[in-house]
Amino acid sequence: MISHKAYSLAEATRKLESYCAYQERCHKEVIAKLKGMRMIPEAIDQITTHLIQENYLNEERFAKSFARGKFTIKKWGKNRIVNELKLRQVSKFNIKSALAEIEEEDYHKTLDELATKRLAQIHESNVQKKKKKLADYLLYRGWESNLVYAKLKELV
Repeated sequence: MISHKAYSLAEATRKLESYCAYQERCHKEVIAKLKGMRMIPEAIDQITTHLIQENYLNEERFAKSFARGKFTIKKWGKNRIVNELKLRQVSKFNIKSALAEIEEEDYHKTLDELATKRLAQIHESNVQKKKKKLADYLLYRGWESNLVYAKLKELV
């Protein structure tokens, strides 16, 4: 049988402070972590409130950091970023401010680099299949379909 450590309110609070200080977290992750620690709902509310008041937990900051990171590191498009933030139950307001973090010029430049690089990796003689593979790749990464199809016309 697995024994679970019981945490006092102070211990759980300290543990969550370092959890949030290590990396930006959304409310959903923090609540899941507390539930995993077998904390009661009242304690979860109390700890979450403390983390927000002490600025360990800030959903807008999380959303902005998430959007910047996924765009610059993983080269995700806005659709994928929005869907992932919705999955984490981030508010519409915070999603909107997160997308504002991405410069329009950088966005188009990244799409161009990503599409060009991927096109060079696709070894397909049939032009339609080549276009489909590139489109599927870019759409999966969350790039808007109008941008994807414009890029296909330009490159293939």
